[in-house]
Amino acid sequence: MLLSFQIIKTQMSVTIRNELGNIEEGVTVQLYENEQDYNAEKNAVAESVTDKKGVAKFKDLKAISYYVLARKGDKNNFAAGEQTGKLEAKKINKVTIIIE
Repeated sequence: MLLSFQIIKTQMSVTIRNELGNIEEGVTVQLYENEQDYNAEKNAVAESVTDKKGVAKFKDLKAISYYVLARKGDKNNFAAGEQTGKLEAKKINKVTIIIE
């Protein structure tokens, strides 16, 4: 009997919603490892765009806390200054962010 198993790498699924709680498709989501890069909007370690379900997926991440910048047109999450908690290694971590 052959057993197969899948090794899950550290991942994050980011759901973007607007101020009314509706999901937002086509939002650019960038991850930063430190506040300086986040504030300067440089050296993003990963970037993705939300799908029709408002979800941006990231794979092969470090198990650290990330600063998340989400932007679509004139809507963004600047006021909230979003920082994730430390990601759990080898898990799919889930985060929801509001853009206004």
